[in-house]
Amino acid sequence: MPERLDADVDEGLRVFFAEARLRAGAYGSHYAALWESIEHQSSGGKRIRPGLVWSAYRGFGGVDRTVVTGVALAFELLHTAFLIHDDLIDRDTVRRGVPNVAGRFAARATEFGGDARASEVWGATAAVLAGDLALSRAHREIAILPIGDDRRRALLDILDHAVFVSAAGELADVVSSLHGSTPELEGVLAMLEQKTAVYSFEAPLSAGAVLAGAPASAVAALGRFGRLAGVAFQITDDVLGVFGDPVSTGKSASADLREGKRTALIAHAAATTAWPEIRDRLGDPALDDAGASALRERLRGCGALDAAVASAAEHVTLALHELEGAEVPLQLRSELAGFAQQAIGRVR
Repeated sequence: MPERLDADVDEGLRVFFAEARLRAGAYGSHYAALWESIEHQSSGGKRIRPGLVWSAYRGFGGVDRTVVTGVALAFELLHTAFLIHDDLIDRDTVRRGVPNVAGRFAARATEFGGDARASEVWGATAAVLAGDLALSRAHREIAILPIGDDRRRALLDILDHAVFVSAAGELADVVSSLHGSTPELEGVLAMLEQKTAVYSFEAPLSAGAVLAGAPASAVAALGRFGRLAGVAFQITDDVLGVFGDPVSTGKSASADLREGKRTALIAHAAATTAWPEIRDRLGDPALDDAGASALRERLRGCGALDAAVASAAEHVTLALHELEGAEVPLQLRSELAGFAQQAIGRVR
């Protein structure tokens, strides 16, 4: 996208966290450290959601960078909240190669003389509270915008819908991970839409368009585009989680296999004759690099990799179809087409 809002968002986050740390100091050093951990977790992201808010807003004629930055901040903080809670659910203590909120507070417990149990409790407690605080602030960013009540209510409805549906997707993801279960593609795609696509793509695009006063039909078209493009993005992300270069992706290429994560890649494999062998190896906590390499070859050999890549491309095609004939300005349509193609062509 030719113009970005990153610097405005980064400055907004810097000011917010500086004020939060100052307030937190009155309640003790541990609470101040919690806010430092939230700030740390919010840094280093791709700022995809703010970028989509900005593109939709500007695409429909919006020019107030201060107001749109508030909406962009809301969705970046929502993302931070979901990352923190998702790591907690997955029992991960590392994000992007460094300790996350839970990991930092688990280490903090050890520094203060805590045993393994205390470290676990400190980490989980910090993650719950940190996610809640980021989620609360996301709503406040919308609530304090200097805009009309009708538009503010519409934006809050979009944010509420994103939270509501994402929670359903998170639960579905956990339920589907039951060891020994056979994933079905339809269910996996529905989970990807709910858990990721709605809050990461549909909601930011819809919010930017609503803020700019776009027609309801255009907002709906952007929402449909966002859901489909978001699924394509996540399918690609899951493929990279198994076949990507760890140096480029910043994460292990064996972790998802060791965890037994139910993805579109795995759902495609489940429909092949290779599934019994793949199922027996998938989700083995003792899976080593050699075992993961063999499992990757089975996924490639049975056609699951090609099928997943093709599915991502199909979702991009369907997403672009949603923009045809819609009341979406040509420049915005071009930007979104480029974004959708990048979503499946990336290496990290």
